[in-house]
Amino acid sequence: MLKAGGTIGILGGGQLGRMMAMAAAQLGYHCKIFAPERESVAAQVSDDFFFNKWDDTAALNAFAQQCDVITWEFENVPVDPLSAIEDRLHPHPRALETAQDRLNEKRFVEGLGGKPAAYVTIDSHNDLIAAIDRIGAPGILKTRRDGYDGKGQWRIDSSRDAEGLRLPDTATIYEGFVEFFAEFSVILVRGHDGEIRFWDSAENVHIDGILASSTLPASDRVCAQVEEARKLAASIAQALDYVGVLTCEFFATHEGPIFNEMAPRVHNSGHWTIEGAVTSQFENHIRAICGLPLGDTATTAPRIQMQNLVGKQAKTALDLLSEPDTHLHLYGKKQARDGRKMGHITRIGRD
Repeated sequence: MLKAGGTIGILGGGQLGRMMAMAAAQLGYHCKIFAPERESVAAQVSDDFFFNKWDDTAALNAFAQQCDVITWEFENVPVDPLSAIEDRLHPHPRALETAQDRLNEKRFVEGLGGKPAAYVTIDSHNDLIAAIDRIGAPGILKTRRDGYDGKGQWRIDSSRDAEGLRLPDTATIYEGFVEFFAEFSVILVRGHDGEIRFWDSAENVHIDGILASSTLPASDRVCAQVEEARKLAASIAQALDYVGVLTCEFFATHEGPIFNEMAPRVHNSGHWTIEGAVTSQFENHIRAICGLPLGDTATTAPRIQMQNLVGKQAKTALDLLSEPDTHLHLYGKKQARDGRKMGHITRIGRD
């Protein structure tokens, strides 16, 4: 167990790291940030900032020497440099290795009995045409690595779309379109002793590949699929010997839950837990990696909705404070670019 006053290292400098650092401070810990981007909203609320590239092993080792435990807030942290600091890292880097490659992730989940969308690996244009013939269109062509918030994805509605598409210079995968009536997340926390706790599942809405809102309670049709989805998520956590918060995203379909992807970290669809749960996802992640008892994950209000503030929406965000039961979180980012998550609001107990 890491005693109060200890130091937690966070790989990545974004808003998830910011909210983890704030939760850590509540428990008496200090945080240091390591990230290759000069602008770090996590560093704004932390004790120190290592502004270095991921492959700067000397800087990474110096960073690790100043930390009692290290975690990450960004699932695209390169795995190879982490071998030197593996003994202080939670979760284990095997979770990153699994999640960073969509093909490996799908095969791993299938091995545990999960059901992803139909997929085919793509190495050439002919492979793509054959994949469309095999599993049909519409479908989504995705890069196997480095895609998030809709990046690295191309919707294909027919073979004609594929004929005019220039394939990216990286490995890709083609996924058949899933007919779903809702999207939802399963977010769990697993401790060093193997204990697992779940938060209630939010029903998610995406716009242009970016999460727009997460609402609780989810519809009855979604709630009917949560137990099966939780079993798979727990199997993933156990198989990885995972420590910390793990998120799995699902499509709710007439055939049951279809696995979409996993995020080995705290997650945007769990931001509502800051005000809407007894213990937030951020605090429980800190508790887990520090060897503390896990906190209660119960929901504390009959109705909750989290909405992302994207791009220029943040410019008028302070006006939202006039609304009762509305909690505002701005991330301290300087430029409100299109598609950039600038903050979020959580409404408690309201329609």
